[in-house]
Amino acid sequence: MKKNAYITASWLTTGVALILLNTTAFAADPAVAASSTASKPAAASNGLLNDWLDKQYPALQPWDFGGQVRFRYEVFDNASPAYPNRDFQRNGAANDNRYLWTRERIHLGYNTPWLSVYGEGQNSDSTGDHDTRNPGRDPFDLYQAFVILGNAKEFPLTAKVGRQELIYGDERLIGASDWSNTGRSFDAAKLRYENKSFWVDAFVSRVVLIDPNEYDESDHHDWFSGVYASSTKLIPVQESQFYVLSRNSGAGAAVSPRDIYSIGGRVKSLPGKLKGWDYFGEIVGQFGSVSQSGVRRTQQAFAVAAGGGYTWQKVVASPRLGIEYDYATGDSDPKDGKSDTLGNLFPTNHKHYGLMDVMGWRNIHDLRFSLGLKPCKKLSVSLDQHLFWLANTHDYFYPQSGSGRTGNGYGLNASYDSYVGSEFDLEANYALTAWPNFRAGYGHFWTGGYVDSSKSGVGGATGSDWIYVQALVKF
Repeated sequence: MKKNAYITASWLTTGVALILLNTTAFAADPAVAASSTASKPAAASNGLLNDWLDKQYPALQPWDFGGQVRFRYEVFDNASPAYPNRDFQRNGAANDNRYLWTRERIHLGYNTPWLSVYGEGQNSDSTGDHDTRNPGRDPFDLYQAFVILGNAKEFPLTAKVGRQELIYGDERLIGASDWSNTGRSFDAAKLRYENKSFWVDAFVSRVVLIDPNEYDESDHHDWFSGVYASSTKLIPVQESQFYVLSRNSGAGAAVSPRDIYSIGGRVKSLPGKLKGWDYFGEIVGQFGSVSQSGVRRTQQAFAVAAGGGYTWQKVVASPRLGIEYDYATGDSDPKDGKSDTLGNLFPTNHKHYGLMDVMGWRNIHDLRFSLGLKPCKKLSVSLDQHLFWLANTHDYFYPQSGSGRTGNGYGLNASYDSYVGSEFDLEANYALTAWPNFRAGYGHFWTGGYVDSSKSGVGGATGSDWIYVQALVKF
């Protein structure tokens, strides 16, 4: 496996290098160099190194050199993701954790009006993590390597092929999971049709599995494909989206065998269109089948997310008050041959259901109240209060990812109260310049009846605290 993996990596690296070498011939032509800059994504900054090179050497503008370094220190008290079955246990189980995660990325790209090439390596390391899986560690590996063919300004069809991130909507079902130390990428082929009214993506992919001891390969037994469409013209004040997704996993995949199909829609108001008001909504239904404990069960699940708020733009600190509700079905009867638990696919859960990552979009009611402040241009502050219930106590209390909590009092506790608890989050984000960014946060979780009952016989329940500090520098 290791030999074949590195042969694959070598061929891919060689292919990218040959394309880069062949395209450098065009850089010497000033006319081509000038027109190539149009293909570089518009941004306030393309990174410290790119910004400097663009000013000093205009002929290098088609090139994209850069990377990032990120440090994050986290402290968990009584609710570490390393021990989800021990969450909120007062006595009898170790459930604290603290660690330093570091991540470095470096990339090289080249852009012409009709061809773009991009490669990115990533090194992830972890210090002090008690989690035996060590999810924050993955020594230097290939994170992205893709080619983009086409020019949407000249022709509506473009293609993106290779290892890449997939990010759609608010990332409730498809995201890069950037909060994690290793992120998420896919080996994928994607076609996009785009005009002034809408765009449509059609893609087929395999998720890349993190292996700290080998080259990261995609899961050959787990295929993820779909069609995703978006328009800002259908209803001019909002982005309107529709999608059809398919996940087909067989024996040997990192997940149990399944054939799950998701059909959904999403709307979100466009900035500045409603005089301070904003809103969003998403609904998804699932059908198909999934194998659980060797038994194939019919999949029947759905989920809803909706919310909105108002921003006082002419008031000091531009306060925004918001409210949000998230719901995802849980299984009502483990013996009826059906699975009603939403399959959460490949989400970025961290930013939606509490910063402490206690729960994800499965078997959940989440009522969220939020206050956002912007005391100055570079600083933003958010305060959130979440109230959590299980959608169905016949199903498990699920963590942010992975299987349901079992053991240490947790399990299928249908007779317990459905109220899980509440979480308060405080987070500050300070952008010193376009390159460095600093973040810090604090969270506290108060247990509810479900957790109190679950832990009553194994040491009792207690609340949890979490704190983090992070520094990110882009170059």
